[in-house]
Amino acid sequence: MSPKLKTALIIIGIIIVVVLIPYGYINSTYNTLVTMDESVKAAWAQVENQLQRRADLIPNLVETVKGFATQEKEVFIKVTEARSRVAGAGTISEKIAANNQLTSALSRLLVVVERYPELKSNANFMRLQDELAGTENRIAVERMRFNETVRAYNTKIRSFPTNIIAGIFGFEKATFFEVPKEAQGVPKVKFNQ
Repeated sequence: MSPKLKTALIIIGIIIVVVLIPYGYINSTYNTLVTMDESVKAAWAQVENQLQRRADLIPNLVETVKGFATQEKEVFIKVTEARSRVAGAGTISEKIAANNQLTSALSRLLVVVERYPELKSNANFMRLQDELAGTENRIAVERMRFNETVRAYNTKIRSFPTNIIAGIFGFEKATFFEVPKEAQGVPKVKFNQ
């Protein structure tokens, strides 16, 4: 083999290596980011499933409580308004904020329940309360899974050199589903004497 041909083959080999290695890395990183982004979306869909289940239970719960506590109109209005905001929310951030408001309104509704012992013995109310408690547990589990997925995704797109590829292809940081500060406290229950 002639020295010129040998040199040409070496140059071609170097060019192939210089092009293929970065291409392989970019391709692999991009595909990983797409997979992680889809995982975030799938985890959010699971959260939404449970939030919808809760939203579907609320009208029945409110109607049952209304039958016993008609003077608590303001609480019912707040729950209904919060539920409407959930239905009207568009982005994930808006949905998180609306659901946090709904959680707060529901906690006020449950405080009202404490004032009516006869309501707590109603079979329909007990069934609805059990379903709501189970749904709240499911929401907590799905929120935890969603936040874990978001954490992994956000860590990946912020890590060097993946952050360069994420920036080029427009991958953006995902929003966590955090509990609002007001929901972190224990609700105060006051019994009328």
